[in-house]
Amino acid sequence: MMLRVLWADKRFRILSIIAAVLAVTFALATASVLASAQEQGGMGGGASNIYAKAIGSAIAVGLAGIGGGYAVGVAGAAAVSAVAENREISGTALLYVALGEGIAIYGLIVALVIIFVL
Repeated sequence: MMLRVLWADKRFRILSIIAAVLAVTFALATASVLASAQEQGGMGGGASNIYAKAIGSAIAVGLAGIGGGYAVGVAGAAAVSAVAENREISGTALLYVALGEGIAIYGLIVALVIIFVL
């Protein structure tokens, strides 16, 4: 309920969008720096291959982080409301919040596979 009230506020929506754009931008910048460092280290592979890996892994981590944050926000708000009504379901509510965090972990795993395996 509180998240819906916050989402109705125009300033909150704008700040959320700015935070999402900054997260993806910083992920891409980090990927670019890592790609140039790996290229200078002589790790092999062409420059375009390294940049493609870096950008792909940055997008995977950035978007998974945004999705995971949104999932935890929605599930957390619902979990707090449910626990306020019935304290016996706190363990189940915490489990649903933790499942939302798994999205970000999957994004990190995909990024590691892109960088080190492919």
